[in-house]
Amino acid sequence: MASVNLSSLSSSSSSTINLHQHQHLHKTPLLKPFLSPNLTTPNSFQSLSFLPTKNPINISSKNKNPSSDFTPDDHLTHSVQIYDDDGDDKLREECGVVGIYGDPEASRLCYLALHALQHRGQEGAGIVTVHENILKSITGVGLVSEVFNESKLNQLPGDSAIGHVRYSTAGSSMLKNVQPFVDGYRFGSVGVAHNGNLVNYRSLRAKLEENGSIFNTSSDTEVVLHLIAISKARPFLLRIVNACEQLEGAYSMVFVTEDKLVAVRDPHGFRPLVMGRRSNGAYVFASETCALDLIEATYEREVNPGEVIVIDKDGIQTLCLMPHFEPNSCIFEHIYFSQPNSIVFGRSVYKSRKEFGEILATEAPVDCDVVIAVPDSGVVAALGYAAKAGVPFEQGLIRSHYVGRTFIEPSQRIRDFGVKLKLAPVKAVIEGKKVVVVDDSIVRGTTSSKIVRLLKEAGAKKVHMRIASPPMVASCYYGVDTPSSEELISNRLSTEEIRKYIGSDSLAFLPFDSLKNLLKEDSSAFCYACFTGKYPVEPPSMEVKVKKVGDFVDDGVSGTLKSIEEGWVQVPRDQKASKV
Repeated sequence: MASVNLSSLSSSSSSTINLHQHQHLHKTPLLKPFLSPNLTTPNSFQSLSFLPTKNPINISSKNKNPSSDFTPDDHLTHSVQIYDDDGDDKLREECGVVGIYGDPEASRLCYLALHALQHRGQEGAGIVTVHENILKSITGVGLVSEVFNESKLNQLPGDSAIGHVRYSTAGSSMLKNVQPFVDGYRFGSVGVAHNGNLVNYRSLRAKLEENGSIFNTSSDTEVVLHLIAISKARPFLLRIVNACEQLEGAYSMVFVTEDKLVAVRDPHGFRPLVMGRRSNGAYVFASETCALDLIEATYEREVNPGEVIVIDKDGIQTLCLMPHFEPNSCIFEHIYFSQPNSIVFGRSVYKSRKEFGEILATEAPVDCDVVIAVPDSGVVAALGYAAKAGVPFEQGLIRSHYVGRTFIEPSQRIRDFGVKLKLAPVKAVIEGKKVVVVDDSIVRGTTSSKIVRLLKEAGAKKVHMRIASPPMVASCYYGVDTPSSEELISNRLSTEEIRKYIGSDSLAFLPFDSLKNLLKEDSSAFCYACFTGKYPVEPPSMEVKVKKVGDFVDDGVSGTLKSIEEGWVQVPRDQKASKV
């Protein structure tokens, strides 16, 4: 059986890229280039990846990721603290994808579209373009604006491109997992960018390795390339179909070859993927419509669940994967992940969140003087709550958008240091007032307790928490960085117990039945597994693991699972996965 090797991920062999040609990219040695050999198909593609060479400050915190004991002061350290978003008590979307066909400035448009999707992943970014039948790739660690500049975009000519932003694990293993992945096989080269999570990844990988496949990353996306390479189907489109028919779980993917761009979405439609057109006729695919808006592409439609779309010089071709299931789109795209100005799953995200707030005001009213939001994700729901309740909406919490990961804390410890770095209360808004605070969700409850305490220390007479989603009681298997069910506070405590824990004067969640009633006839098309524990795709019993931090797994090279804190978490054996 054939084996494939991700040549864009090697750092030890020679490369077709001349390092001296690229020294002008960095006047100071801030980045270390990883040059890629062409192992499988010589001259079929080139890639250049970047990794910061400055070692991070080696400072350990008392507890980077507090969870099960629910101690509100877990984030305090003695003199120095790592501020890490993993402790920010929010879910994390794994990534965002972009595909462009038929535009001479494909790489620049892809760069801008990825910038619009930056909220979906901030740990790494990459772009692959096609020029003169060669796939060229640049990937790097960091924000889109940190990975790419004018010089790098000049190295990516061509009228076709795919791009990717990711949220995932930290450390030396990160760079090789940054997408898009590019690989050569006997009929040419292919690049892929993937949003989602393959539930049967481990079993597929084990079978491939038994038959000689060599893996270079710990990403489930690499499995897709191996399946394409070993497929005997013809033409290339059917190779993708054959590969996808073996996948279980969530995947919205874009592929690029020497002459084609392909977009595919899993039959359940867990993660979003939309299609648009630019005025010059170029096709654009993206995770959200906000990316289309920035590059002046007109939204045409969603890529349907189970649909494969192929675009080449002969036009557009589409077919459906079999079997075709009822859609189970992720409801958290409307609650938290997507930008408010996006249209996701055919619905306005802004409108959904505003209606969530209106329902809260109707079903959980309270005597208050002002409504504020936990920025940024709680703002639209707070506007809806305030409008429905007839109470002024004010900006009572100011968010700092310039928070890094490491801070030196004064020797005299600062209570709730991490939250205070990111959120600052406005005393003029909240002092002496009864305040309603609207947030999108409560995960572990650690941040909510700090926010309540922050507001009361700033003079709030009362603090009433309103959450614009139902209580979260189960982990996600479909491409969201979710704590284990034991860490989810709503899985352990009642609403009243949570209220006491976070210290608020009242607490109310968006009722689950009211959420479904709002969605009306579309309610059956969404996945609610995080609220119900009922999974549309049941993970095999041998794979009772859920992703905790990105897509890191024990790949036999990077180290054992035990060496990666919170790398994977065990699903309780009594937590049954059932179909809905």
